[in-house]
This record gives sequence, structure tokens and C-alpha cells, in this order.
Amino acid sequence: MRFEFATASRILFGSGMLKEIGPIAADLGHCALVVTGRTMYRAAPLFDQLAEAGIAWVPYSIDGEPTVETAYLGTRLARQEACDLIIGFGGGSPLDAGKAIAALLTNGDDPLDFIEVIGRGKPLTQPSVPYIAIPTTAGTGAEVTRNAVLASPEHRVKVSLRSPHMLPRLALIDPELTHSMPPAVTASTGLDALTQLIEPYLSRRANPIADAICREGMRRTARSLHRAYHDGDDTDAREDMALASLLGGLALANAGLGAVHGFAGPFGGMYRAPHGAVCACLLPHVMAINIKALSEREPNSHVLRRYTEVAQILTGNPKASDEEGVTWVEELCLELQIPKLGSYKFTPSDFSIMIEKARVASSMRANPITLTTEEMHEVLSRAL
Repeated sequence: MRFEFATASRILFGSGMLKEIGPIAADLGHCALVVTGRTMYRAAPLFDQLAEAGIAWVPYSIDGEPTVETAYLGTRLARQEACDLIIGFGGGSPLDAGKAIAALLTNGDDPLDFIEVIGRGKPLTQPSVPYIAIPTTAGTGAEVTRNAVLASPEHRVKVSLRSPHMLPRLALIDPELTHSMPPAVTASTGLDALTQLIEPYLSRRANPIADAICREGMRRTARSLHRAYHDGDDTDAREDMALASLLGGLALANAGLGAVHGFAGPFGGMYRAPHGAVCACLLPHVMAINIKALSEREPNSHVLRRYTEVAQILTGNPKASDEEGVTWVEELCLELQIPKLGSYKFTPSDFSIMIEKARVASSMRANPITLTTEEMHEVLSRAL
């Protein structure tokens, strides 16, 4: 058995933790580029803490998912303002943008020099500028991952800037910051977190540390996601989901993902759709097809036992079958009103190009079994 487990240099978790950011940030830099989503006013408490600690800050607001240009412009701004610290505050988009900017500041301004697939793919050789990740949603786990997903609208793809150097210096998770998430965002990000706990547990790269993390995260999600969706001020449920998101990020960064993300990455590059909602829609169907494929071609696979364990954790029933796990996820998606893929104008005529792109996605390589074209087609048909 051989595996690696790496994460952010430091993780702080707890309600009210944002109040402690000032002195910590002051030890890392003097002028911070603060990357936020379009609702910059939500970062006002962070700005107050930085000012109190004597840290100058420069705001950089991004609208929607980060692009290659977003990373380039942010790097130029940080260099122009002599920023020696980057802080990402928000959902997965500003967190990934901040990660990219922190890496580019020490390695070179042009993301295409280092990006996979559409770029030159050069390695990032220098450690990033100190980076602090502060999530305000509970789903992506981007605060503890070593990559930044960037869209390239002209190529209609999403690609990654990836390196161990990109792991944040500090991940600060304050569940209080997630209370304002509306139900639809709670649903999509929460199911993204669940996907990022289930897929690493079933991955070809699964390892004992990630396994333990996934089990704990699945239990917390099963008991709390529907509660957080129906009552955003349920403190215990919000704390559970913030922790589940963190655990999912730790797991995926060290054990990989699977076919859900293999499809979701290309889909997000081709259609304007929330990543978490796409993962949620695909999850039960990928589970069902993986179980079917394993049962037919690898009936002695240990992963089939793991699917049964997933079902037992999610349902709370120690005698649940793998199919009951699939049903549980399907019913949760209905309860949380997850839209089907067809709602994004995705049609059967798009299946071939989607399958072609998904087949070469990095996440697809960790799926517990290689899916045939017919099986991938069936996943998309069920999710349509």
C-alpha cells in the first residue's frame, strides 16, 4: 500500500473563526489582494478585521466562474498594487481564482504557460505567494485542494492549473458565513460536497485516511443537508455541512474523483450551469451505472461492497443494499429540487461530444470501472 496525503499548511474551523483572521494574516503579508464574488459587501467583516490588524487590502471582484483572463487580470492587479498576500473569500469561484493568482505571482503572469489541455502545461516551480482561503459556501472544498479550475470560453472547456505549491497556507472555515446561502445554493453546494465524499471513497485511488474522512463526511451530510436546505439558520446543520465540505475537499485532493466529475467538468465548459447542481443531477445515475457495470464485468470487485457501505451510511440502515443508496440520493435530489440536465438546453444531439470530452477528463480515470460508450450514453439519458 502506497499513498500520499497533503493539504493546506493550517486549517482553522469553528463558528466565529473569522474574528481571528487579522493577526494571522498580519504574519503572512502587509498588503492583501482580496478576491470575492460579485457581492463584495459580504466581505465587509473581513475588510474590518484586516484594517484593524494594519493590513492594506485591494478588492478584486469576479462575476461567475473564474476564467483564464480572470486569473491573468487579477495577477496583473496584485503585481501593480505590490500585494504580498492573497485572500480568497466566497464560494469555489473566488477561492480558485485566488489560488491561481497566488501561484502566478511567483511563476509568471500568463496562465496558459501552466494550464493543462489548452495551455503549454509547464510545471509551477515556485511556491505561491501566501494564500488564505475563506469559504462562504459549503460544497466545493476548494480551501484545501491543490488546483484551480478556470474556464476558457473560446475553447468551451474548463481546465486546471495544478500543483502542490497551490495548497493554501491557511484554510479558515467559519460555518456562520454559510447561513445566508439561499436554499438552491445550499442544495447544489451540499450535493457537490456529498459527491466529493462518495467518489473518493469508490475511487481507484482510495486510501485509508481518505476513507475515514469520507465516512465521517457522508454521515454528517446524510443527517444535515435536508435540514440546512429547509432551515438556513439551523446552526448544527450548517456546521455539519461546512465540515462535510472541508472533508470532501481533503478527500478529493488525495484520492481523486470519478465519472460524475468526469462529466461535470466538460459540461460546465459547454453550458452555463452551476457545477454543484450538475454533479447532483448526475450522481444517482453514475452510481446506478457503475453498480451495473461492476456487477456485470467485475462481480468480485471490492467496490461493490463499498457501494453497499455508502448506502448503509446514507440511509442509516445497516441492512441497506447498494440500490437503496441510489434511491436515497435520487429522492434527496427531488426533495432539493435539483434541475435535470435538459434544463440547460442539453439535448441528445450533444451526447457524442460530451462523451468524447468526458472520456479524457482527469476525474474519469479514477472511476472504479472504465465505462463503455453505451454506459456513458445511458448516464446522460437518465440525467436528461
